[in-house]
Amino acid sequence: MNADFIDALEQLQREKGIDKDTLLEAIEAALISGYKRNFNSAPNVRVEIRRDTGEVHVYARKTVVEAVTDPRMEISLDAARDIHPSYQLGDIVEIEVTPRDFGRIAAQTAKQVVTQRIREAERAIIYHKYVDREEDIITGIVQRQDARNIYVDLGETEAVLPAAEQMPNDRYRQGDRIKAFIMRVERTTKGPQIILSRTHPGLLKRLFELEVPEIYDGVVEIKAVAREAGFRSKIAVYSRNPDVDPIGACVGARGMRVQAVVNELNGEKVDIVKWSEDPAEFVANALSPAKVVEVQILEEERIAKTIVPDNQLSLAIGKEGQNARLAAKLTGWKIDIKSESQAAELGMFGRLMDDPPEDDGFGTLSADWLTEP
Repeated sequence: MNADFIDALEQLQREKGIDKDTLLEAIEAALISGYKRNFNSAPNVRVEIRRDTGEVHVYARKTVVEAVTDPRMEISLDAARDIHPSYQLGDIVEIEVTPRDFGRIAAQTAKQVVTQRIREAERAIIYHKYVDREEDIITGIVQRQDARNIYVDLGETEAVLPAAEQMPNDRYRQGDRIKAFIMRVERTTKGPQIILSRTHPGLLKRLFELEVPEIYDGVVEIKAVAREAGFRSKIAVYSRNPDVDPIGACVGARGMRVQAVVNELNGEKVDIVKWSEDPAEFVANALSPAKVVEVQILEEERIAKTIVPDNQLSLAIGKEGQNARLAAKLTGWKIDIKSESQAAELGMFGRLMDDPPEDDGFGTLSADWLTEP
């Protein structure tokens, strides 16, 4: 190695941010191992790389003793004083033992160490770049897939979309461009592992942020998201500006904004409802598209008893209870749904919210319609 090598390390430091001295120390440590392996040396040696010229020197370190028992590790006081008269018993004497052909080993070792450190530095850069983007949306290209996972090329690294995070209607071919949600970024021995999701509710939220400028600007806020990926979702939106309709902003002219989100999610239906501080109003909105006649809130039990028109009961519950289930997830309330005729039989109309009867039949006749968040 020579001065050109030192210049190369300085350039590497500027371009990759890898400290030159740290690299040299790592090379010196690796050279000690290489020297011991190739020259059957005693364990106590030191390798020095001159910071100005790049020259490599190997020194055997020996302890000054009165009587030498191990010549590889010890040196007599007389022999030490022949080197320099100031040595005393117990001092460490360094004697240069640089082999003639050590330069070749040094060059090979330096190349391996530098390559490894560059790889580690690049992995660290990628890790810090993507760990800061956790819970964000990213676009990538499907690179390959195995029996369970899809591997997505992000340009400078590869991410994995596990089977559990794929939507049931996802069908991808190599080269397809997809959007996904970065769930987490993990450090591994092979570099950072980026875990993506297509089922996470955060993906729906981020897609609306991309499509709706009012959300990105903070005028419209997404308060809650409930999702059954691949089938149906609900989002609750709120406008900080009374002159801005939050639902209209998300739907867009001729439904273009919400349709762009639906297309990205391969046809997943999206209900957009208005958020409200009033739990009764919020629950009623969340059961859209069904119309709600009355909502009774039981604060302690976190139950919202809901009455809908007879012809709206199946719509409120939804196919296999999906609409009621999503509404419960969206609002955080257990939702118990009854039709008007059932409510009339039970004498529910006109009751005070905070004074329900002890036994009104709720949870018995309508057990199938009690949906927990």
